[in-house]
Amino acid sequence: MPRHHFPQPQGRIEYLTLASAALRNNCLGDPVDRVVAVYLPAGYEAATEHYPVLLDLVGYTGSGLSHVGWQAFGESVPQRIDRLIEAGEMGPVIVVLPDCFTSLGGNQYINSSVMGNWSDFLLQEVLPEIESRYRVCPGAAHRGVFGKSSGGYGSMLQGMLSGEHWGAIACHSGDMAFDLVYAHDFASTVMHLAHFEGGINGFMTHLQDCQKIASKDITCLMILAMAASYDPDPSSSYGVRLPVDMDTCELLPDRWQNWLSWDPVQLIQQAPVQANLKSLAGLYIDCGAQDQYRLVFGARQLRDQMQQAGIEHHYAEFDDDHSSVDYRMDISLPYLYSKIKA
Repeated sequence: MPRHHFPQPQGRIEYLTLASAALRNNCLGDPVDRVVAVYLPAGYEAATEHYPVLLDLVGYTGSGLSHVGWQAFGESVPQRIDRLIEAGEMGPVIVVLPDCFTSLGGNQYINSSVMGNWSDFLLQEVLPEIESRYRVCPGAAHRGVFGKSSGGYGSMLQGMLSGEHWGAIACHSGDMAFDLVYAHDFASTVMHLAHFEGGINGFMTHLQDCQKIASKDITCLMILAMAASYDPDPSSSYGVRLPVDMDTCELLPDRWQNWLSWDPVQLIQQAPVQANLKSLAGLYIDCGAQDQYRLVFGARQLRDQMQQAGIEHHYAEFDDDHSSVDYRMDISLPYLYSKIKA
């Protein structure tokens, strides 16, 4: 039978509540007071040493708080960290797990006039608070950020656009090659919205009133969340306008270009982005070869462009899809630690 990880975390989990100025601009009515879970390694209270910091960005519909919770036949992130430390794979770290959930099911960890300025929240509020409260090794060289799916995308964008804040990043199955990932779902989104009087407003009312959210609702909501991230329009319902004609589903070039400007396989072509990635001590990317969202093709495109640009990185594919692949952290977390340790 599968092995359950029974031991409780050996360190301590603290919960902070940050009153965020960066999120006050959100148009969704989402709270600006945000809970951040912090995992302090075993022996933190008795020690005097300083520790490197890892920031955990979760995927769509997730929260950092879910990564400290119990799992059947699985591990929380603190349990995984403990096991890797005990096995000698890595040393002790402070792990930061913020709640970044939104009314649209999540976000992409970039600044948005609709969703909130999530990158600013991480860089200008979360990191300074952690450094002021805890014994962390000072400076960007001792910070790492990791995540999967939307969290992987957020980690990659941190490296690409804010590399001066990080020593290393890890991207598991991150969103990229938007033409392959998102465009596939535009037609189904338009058709689904047509079921509700008032379109997006009617759909969101349905979600608020229903007792069970169907999988097709989640897919539709995800596209709305992407639109609010990549092409926000505060004047529209819930800040969302899709990059397609709502009658014919034809792509609207200007709006679609707004999405593509956030695509890692497009961003990598910019010299400042390449310089940011080259400044990192560690850059880890992996993806399942059978990823059902077709993300492996974007990962390969990014790999090839990084090779051409002379950007050092660790790239891996594995024989699995997009789901339940947290076990890949057994590779990425020791990798990150080796790059940011004191």
